[in-house]
Amino acid sequence: MALAKLQLSLQFGDIPYAARHRQALPRHFVMRCIRHALDADAEITVRIVNAEEGRALNSSYRGKEYATNVLTFDYAQLPVVMADLVLCAPVVAQEAKELGKTLATHYAHLLVHGTLHAQGWDHETSLRDSHAMETREVVILAGLGLRNPYR
Repeated sequence: MALAKLQLSLQFGDIPYAARHRQALPRHFVMRCIRHALDADAEITVRIVNAEEGRALNSSYRGKEYATNVLTFDYAQLPVVMADLVLCAPVVAQEAKELGKTLATHYAHLLVHGTLHAQGWDHETSLRDSHAMETREVVILAGLGLRNPYR
């Protein structure tokens, strides 16, 4: 099966330890992670932000007063997936440290997770949907040579 086509915009905001995050997210790596999670061609912007921008976006769009690891803004799912994925660098780095993962590995999981959200997958609607989405993530990550992030 051929991978979907992807038009990618990769943006880095004013983030702490920017070089570390840029090294963990080379363009070809981001493209590979997202393309493996796509079921249709896509136009996706990935933006890496600091805690302040992450908190402001999460507050404005979800009413939650904290920065979260990934936010997905999906604008269209067919015939082309159109979305923005916003990843909060300090949150991702802290989680990777706590989970004993490399920064790149955790970013890979969150890129896949956000891409699935952009296509309508949702883990917050029911336990069944949560299990289905986690199972799909595990399969995609295995295809990328990465271990199950939930173990």
